[in-house]
Amino acid sequence: MSSARPVVKRTARAILLDRDALIVIKRTKPGEEPYWITPGGGMEPEDASVTAALHRELDEELGAEVTHAVPAFVDTVPEGDEGGVKVQHFFVCRLASMDLSRRHGPEVEEPSGEYEVVRLPFTPAGVDSVNVVPPALRAYLRRNIEGVRALLADDLG
Repeated sequence: MSSARPVVKRTARAILLDRDALIVIKRTKPGEEPYWITPGGGMEPEDASVTAALHRELDEELGAEVTHAVPAFVDTVPEGDEGGVKVQHFFVCRLASMDLSRRHGPEVEEPSGEYEVVRLPFTPAGVDSVNVVPPALRAYLRRNIEGVRALLADDLG
């Protein structure tokens, strides 16, 4: 008998680097404390892969294109009331271009609160300066600044 929990949702998120900055989105919802998330979101039926979902989400949320999309971190969290889980795939990406005027999709067309694009210094102090969620990602980033940068090194292959 398998003890595996069913995966009911998969997301693709970018640890998006632009030189020495980490690009995140400050989410502010009415009546809640702000929090900062990495750009990305859930897979849709039309997405051929998790990586395709990542590129679609970056285009929607930031009007962005990236080079590299290197798998870096996976976080699994409970989802729903039936014992399922959400698997969040985090990719290290280098920003190639971003045009916020090209943003589209639900976050822009029917916002639930505010979405502010923020550049944080990609240092332990920068990561600690805001409430990056999920907490497992914040801990991973804080411990692995150099390792995350190394995932984009020219000699990685």
